[in-house]
Amino acid sequence: MSERIPATNIPVQTVAPAHNAEPIVTKSFRGRYRNLRIAGGGLLFGLYFVTVWLSWDGRQAVLWDISQRQFHIFGATFWPQDLTLLTGGLVICAFGLFFITVLAGRIWCGYSCPQSMWTWLFLWVEQFSEGDRNQRLKLDRAPWGVTKLWRRGQKHVLWLLISVATGLTFVGYFTPIRPLVSELVALEAGAMSLFWLFFFTAATYLNAGWLREKVCLHMCPYGRFQSVMLDDDSVVISYDAGRGDPRGHRRRELAPAEAGLGDCIDCQQCVQVCPTGIDIRDGLQMECIGCAACIDVCDSVMDKMGYRRGLIRYASQRQLSGGPLRLWRPRLLAYAAVLTAMVVALAWGVATRDLIGLEVAKDRSLFRYNAAGQVENSYRLKLLNKASEPRTLLLSVSGAEALTVNGQTRVRLAAGESRELAWAVALAPEQLHRVSSELVFSAIDAEQSGQHASRVSRVSRFTGPPGS
Repeated sequence: MSERIPATNIPVQTVAPAHNAEPIVTKSFRGRYRNLRIAGGGLLFGLYFVTVWLSWDGRQAVLWDISQRQFHIFGATFWPQDLTLLTGGLVICAFGLFFITVLAGRIWCGYSCPQSMWTWLFLWVEQFSEGDRNQRLKLDRAPWGVTKLWRRGQKHVLWLLISVATGLTFVGYFTPIRPLVSELVALEAGAMSLFWLFFFTAATYLNAGWLREKVCLHMCPYGRFQSVMLDDDSVVISYDAGRGDPRGHRRRELAPAEAGLGDCIDCQQCVQVCPTGIDIRDGLQMECIGCAACIDVCDSVMDKMGYRRGLIRYASQRQLSGGPLRLWRPRLLAYAAVLTAMVVALAWGVATRDLIGLEVAKDRSLFRYNAAGQVENSYRLKLLNKASEPRTLLLSVSGAEALTVNGQTRVRLAAGESRELAWAVALAPEQLHRVSSELVFSAIDAEQSGQHASRVSRVSRFTGPPGS
């Protein structure tokens, strides 16, 4: 008889429901990190909603004018030719996010991310309209009536007002906001403006009012890649299991040692204030956005129990293991050095960028002979004044002797003006030593002098007959 392989029956386990299948209803709380977030959020909201209304030299101070292909930021105007500077700024922002993640985890999400800031604002409106956590849970279970309709209606009206203000402000950074508001009041706004206003209003209402933590959990990739950036010295929100466990309820006058328990009284307050519904006592999780709500509420519980604060706190894994705090380690120093170098390079690029734009396009025809018997090539010169005041430009071409230019060589451009010129460059046949020669077209600011004069040059080709 063949020998059988022994087998063990494993009981079938019920699959746990999806994370946060039930709506998360948070509890209100107070604390120093909440106050810090309110102060920072107030500053960010102020910058967002107020900056769009500021004026500078008769125009909107900050405006991305897509129709004119200009980006105004106070006294500076950037053009499509300055796209490398914008790219550099975005790279710096991304690298800065990497730096702050290595240093302190998802602190950006908890204190500065627009999704988090607007979600906190909408949560405050919800608490204002419907009450604290227990009241909102009771309202959810209550049948529909006048009271429930009034509270829910008040909440959604306030949500919509905030969403409209947010959408209008966002569109106002791309379309001058004062004419936009006037057109909306007069019911004369264009279809495109109305579409984007509706789009960003709906996006704000849905993301901050309904989706909330689902954006962080399922749509934002930040939480997923942060795990590869954190190390044992990253300062993140941590639960001190060595001090808090074993957990359990006890009378206030009973010391933890007498009860045979740790400092954690298992009150679940840290879970009830978490906007993503996690239990930080299970360790750092992808869903944690670093908002420190659990720290604030845990500190308040420790105060009531007469225990030392910091059961949940910002700490590194090395600290929790009894080691020292090491903020400046080689990895972080390398990030800081690269980030500083990029910021300096961007600042230098902005300070030294050309305020004169010059593009040279050669005519498709190779060459022709003019009335004087010279070989002639045609070009189109596109000039741009990026400065905020008028400029007079002197145009020239070099690269061969005895060049003859038929075209305007002195041009006056208003601030932000762009102009195209037609040029014909001729050369005597005996001056041609090859079929194709290199020419250098230059534009110099006539109102500046010496080495400090703005100058921009572009290279093109001069084509002659075969055998030259």
